[in-house]
Amino acid sequence: MKSYELPFAEIIILKDNFAEVIIKEGVVMDEFMVGVYHDFLLTHLQAPFALLINKKNSYSYTFEAQKTIADLKEISHMAVVVATNGALMSTETLIKMNEDKQWNIRLFQERDVALNWLNSFVTV
Repeated sequence: MKSYELPFAEIIILKDNFAEVIIKEGVVMDEFMVGVYHDFLLTHLQAPFALLINKKNSYSYTFEAQKTIADLKEISHMAVVVATNGALMSTETLIKMNEDKQWNIRLFQERDVALNWLNSFVTV
């Protein structure tokens, strides 16, 4: 397990094809940040890969970022851990906005349950 600090996020590599993403408090994700994020994932993970998005902090997206945040064909599965009703509502909105992309995504309230779900798809 190795942790990386980006200016706007912490990304923890859990396996060669599996990472946990924690966006920092108060960040407004824009298209540039999404590009940096995608470059990081493509450089540090083996495709196809799974992501655990840990929404323990409060942050938001620009409209452009909302449309591109998970636009990588290399992402096989995403689990989002939502701790608050606000995080749940914003994530549901993001999924609805991108429903044509048919993400393989599930929402969870507990990190361990999300990890177990993702681990069932991730090979070592």
